[in-house]
Amino acid sequence: MTAVHQFLSALLPRDATGAHALALRSAFRAAGWSSEIYVEAAHDELLHEATYFGRYPGRATPGDVLLYHLSTASPIAELLAGRAETLVLDYHNVTPASFYVDWEPETARRADRARLEAAALASRAALGITHSRFNADELSALGCPSTEVIPVLSGMGPEHWRAPRSEAVGSARAAGDPGGDHPGGDHPGGDQRSGAAWLFVGRLSPNKAQHRVVEALWWYRRLFDPGARLDLVGSPVTPAYVAALSAFVAELGLEGAVRLHEGLSTDQLRRRYTEADVFVCLSEHEGFCVPLMEAMAFGLPIVAYRAGAVPETLGDAGLLVDAKRPATVAVAVSRVLGDETLRAHLRRARQDRLDRLDPDAARSRFVEVLAPLVGAPLPASDPGPVPAFAGQDAGGPTR
Repeated sequence: MTAVHQFLSALLPRDATGAHALALRSAFRAAGWSSEIYVEAAHDELLHEATYFGRYPGRATPGDVLLYHLSTASPIAELLAGRAETLVLDYHNVTPASFYVDWEPETARRADRARLEAAALASRAALGITHSRFNADELSALGCPSTEVIPVLSGMGPEHWRAPRSEAVGSARAAGDPGGDHPGGDHPGGDQRSGAAWLFVGRLSPNKAQHRVVEALWWYRRLFDPGARLDLVGSPVTPAYVAALSAFVAELGLEGAVRLHEGLSTDQLRRRYTEADVFVCLSEHEGFCVPLMEAMAFGLPIVAYRAGAVPETLGDAGLLVDAKRPATVAVAVSRVLGDETLRAHLRRARQDRLDRLDPDAARSRFVEVLAPLVGAPLPASDPGPVPAFAGQDAGGPTR
């Protein structure tokens, strides 16, 4: 049987790269191909879904295609570099070491190693698959002879892809209505329906610039809405940055207005999306940014900094800012919440953008571009639903 096996450093629950790999495995098996996931490590919840990568050589069969999700340094790269099977890179990008140097030297060194491994594998790969032209250009520069851009499979099921949302909430907030029909939440300190609810989902890491979002919230509270608050959802990558971020929140007097979350369940994460009024992304480096796609699917107005692949992922479905000056961001948030003409435009643009990022089409495209490499006919069957909603980032750089 023709086989397409996937390799990634870690298989984690509620992680963008992990959900993408699980979705691809379903698509490959539906195409009639044998497909397993080989990892360096797996979370206890997903141990049954993966096999330790060191066992692959004893299981290899002629004609295997090996797809490596390249996002961080891993001994998997050395294994694959020495094998003769057809290699395909699914390049999720590697965060430049410069973002970590002043915070976590070991994380910076790991990022440098990952870049070297990417360069070593790129020239020997038969194909590089990326999720943005930003990533494709980078992979081509590393020497990959052929690239294909396909949207990432977020793991978001059909019931979430067009999640219904009341557009009256944000505009009521912007107009000064302290209640409306918003659920509010359990935020400490006062009436929790008194201000706009900001959200950002992504690893707690210097390149994600959560400190800039906190700074913009302080200005927004000062200029427009003293009851506004912020939820930051994501797993810490650099503890020193997280400590500094917490200290910054305290310095600005925002302890009761900013919450940091990690380890959320799927339902808890979904609640963060459904209870938010606006998604604010000021990240300085993104290879795709799955949470932007999720925010669109949940009907959230979006303000985002124009950097990396963010403009490509978002299109015109959000308000892009060219500077992270906090007052500029605060004004942008006020616009997307209070300008009904702009809100109507963004609603239409969100639907169009989600159509272009449709997971069914992406699954089909993955099978289509790999079929010539595995020598198998294109499948007539539907690969089925994408498993497990993937919102919170648990460490993968896709976020």
